[in-house]
Amino acid sequence: MSSKINIPNTPLAERVRPKTLEDFQGQEHLVGEDKPLFSMVENDTITSFILWGPPGTGKTTLAKIISEKTGADFFKINAVSAGVKDVRNVIEIGKKNNEYFKKTILFIDEIHRFNKAQQDALLSSVESGEIILIGATTENPSFEVIPALRSRVRIFVLNELSKDDLVNILNFSIANDEVLKQLKIKITDEEYLIYLSGGDARIMLNVLEAAVYQKLDEEEIIIDEELLKNVVQNKNIIYDKAGEEHYNVISAFIKSVRGSDPDAALYWLARMLEGGEDPLFVARRLIVLASEDIGNASPNGLVLAEAAFSAVEKIGMPEGRIILAQCTTYLASSPKSNASYAGLNKAYSDVNNKELFSVPLHLRNAPTKLMKELNYGKEYQYAHDFKDNFVKDSYFPDEMKGTQYYYPTENGQEKNLKERLKKLWNGIKNYK
Repeated sequence: MSSKINIPNTPLAERVRPKTLEDFQGQEHLVGEDKPLFSMVENDTITSFILWGPPGTGKTTLAKIISEKTGADFFKINAVSAGVKDVRNVIEIGKKNNEYFKKTILFIDEIHRFNKAQQDALLSSVESGEIILIGATTENPSFEVIPALRSRVRIFVLNELSKDDLVNILNFSIANDEVLKQLKIKITDEEYLIYLSGGDARIMLNVLEAAVYQKLDEEEIIIDEELLKNVVQNKNIIYDKAGEEHYNVISAFIKSVRGSDPDAALYWLARMLEGGEDPLFVARRLIVLASEDIGNASPNGLVLAEAAFSAVEKIGMPEGRIILAQCTTYLASSPKSNASYAGLNKAYSDVNNKELFSVPLHLRNAPTKLMKELNYGKEYQYAHDFKDNFVKDSYFPDEMKGTQYYYPTENGQEKNLKERLKKLWNGIKNYK
């Protein structure tokens, strides 16, 4: 019986795509009753917005549901293949529709792939209401959408689908798809199928469909772990090195090193490298981290991080992962200090927010006779002429004498720097 089934060209994920909000799974904070998108769709009061979320969470589906429900003219383009000309064509239609009080909706899938000039082309028409923009992106709009466009739209964040959401989608598909509902399907390893999907409903359905098609000649199709492994070979690693997950994982990596947890740092390092991250990107982050978070508590950290970058650049992958692991665990295990970084931020704050005073005459350079006659450099005391190569002089403008930005910690080697500064500046600066 099963072998007589005609296999359609349209993929399962597309065949079972929900056509109403009632069938839509997940994103209750957006599509639940009286929530923003629910109200927009039900009342046909669509305003410009961008849907931001991981792959397979329903962005395109929501746009298609809106296209079915709205009384507006609805146009869809993909930013990968479309350009400014396509946008302007829709804008011209929007201008004409506007004269007759008819709305025009432009849905741009993967809007993050539009460059600045392409996004600029949308601004005037979105602001005037000639078109209603709906964008979909897996990328953080803070980085990929220009500020002027962000200010004209709302940003709706779609969450990763929960296990319950994925199970509901799975059951709905088996019960309602034109092909699957004719078959006797038994999934014995549902948990494993969900695990393989990595939270992406589209991947889950693609895997399910491939598994079913391998067993079409059987009366009862048993989908177990062995079959799923044969179909997939490898788990879907959720890591888009150009996308939002890139920022999430590198953030977790940095915070693990900063938090002195080498084990967690190695986990996030493995996630990045297995997901295809550029090892030199990781090495660059380690150099910054070595200065920002380890600092003078362990100055060798910066030396090692720089050496690690050079070594990874020379030998590449896969061996480069060993060097990154060494540097990561050293920095994570090292004493920490952000005193120099914090001090710089305080100095920046004063420079940007307070009056800027003149450089004292004794600190000024005097390369010409006129400058010397104006007392540039006069009374400057050369530190190397004094005991311990130090003299208690003022290196600030007079109005800022005694100012302190750098407060060394008791951690690692920075404690020695603190003791020296405390001895030198006793009574002038506070190195407690």
